[in-house]
Amino acid sequence: MIELPDTLEREGLASLHSAADADALEAWRLKYLGGSGLLKDMMGRLREVPKEQKPQFGKRSNEVKARLESAYEERKSSLGASAAPRAAGPLIDVTEPGFEPAIGREHIITRVRNELCEVFARMGFEVAAGPELEDDEYNFVKLNIPDSHPAREPRDNFYVEEGGGSSRPRMLRSQTSTVQIRVMEDAIKRGWGPPLKIVAPGRVYRPDAVDATHSFMFHQIEGLYVAHRVTMVELKTTLFAFARMYFGKEAEIRLRPSFFPFTEPSAEFDMKIRLRPDQPARWIELGGCGLVDPAVFQAVGLDPEEWTGFAFGFGIERIAMGKYGIPDIRMLYENDLRFLRQI
Repeated sequence: MIELPDTLEREGLASLHSAADADALEAWRLKYLGGSGLLKDMMGRLREVPKEQKPQFGKRSNEVKARLESAYEERKSSLGASAAPRAAGPLIDVTEPGFEPAIGREHIITRVRNELCEVFARMGFEVAAGPELEDDEYNFVKLNIPDSHPAREPRDNFYVEEGGGSSRPRMLRSQTSTVQIRVMEDAIKRGWGPPLKIVAPGRVYRPDAVDATHSFMFHQIEGLYVAHRVTMVELKTTLFAFARMYFGKEAEIRLRPSFFPFTEPSAEFDMKIRLRPDQPARWIELGGCGLVDPAVFQAVGLDPEEWTGFAFGFGIERIAMGKYGIPDIRMLYENDLRFLRQI
């Protein structure tokens, strides 16, 4: 046991002399000087040495440690540049220009929503908001949608079961038209004064089958204007002005007669859109519009003989698809960075 330091020194120096490159030198360092190396193992065996030989063994072990460490540094210096550890991959040329870090940006839906609000703000509309969890009084009753209307069927809505014995069925709103009711009621409470001109963007929910143009959760933007003697001419002028401000002067748009319980007369608002570069432009329904039905004014406590107004609602996803040529609504929710970086 007492001869172990001498043996380790002799073998270590001989092995070090044969280390001809950086890899061999590193292997030697790990074997002899590493945390689990032979030198540490030898010094740990001091407890096995007879008591009378411990001082001599400890002193000699420290001498061997110093000798091997010194020899390692000398050998490393003599090898020079060849002793430098080799990179695992290709070397970096520090003289080349670096890459700019990726900068985050708004999701396309958020961007389009803000763009729409900005366009309507230039036309005098303020932005309003309302809760996504509603009751059927705001989602249906005050919008003149009767109990027998098919739009109230459970298969067409997300009804929510709640405790506490609520007197009205609760649901995730199926349209942002709920906001116009709340805004009119709030305006009356605060002291009514015309005109009232708002847009209300937000999420809505319907259990639709998901395909290229439909989703069970999507975004709408609702518009409402209430004043004296509002006509369809003002509604048409507003919608056409919006389309040309947002899509450009070449935008092709049209109104088609339709029916909604909360507007009379009512119309569908279409635009000619090219969703794919390899296909011709076609008419796409963006939303509905019309003059506010007198029954809606009565439901919120306004005199329909005095007040008139118009309302409209668009699907924000469809506007985004038309604006940026997106062929499938599902691309907006898949979080594919390859797609998001292009928009």
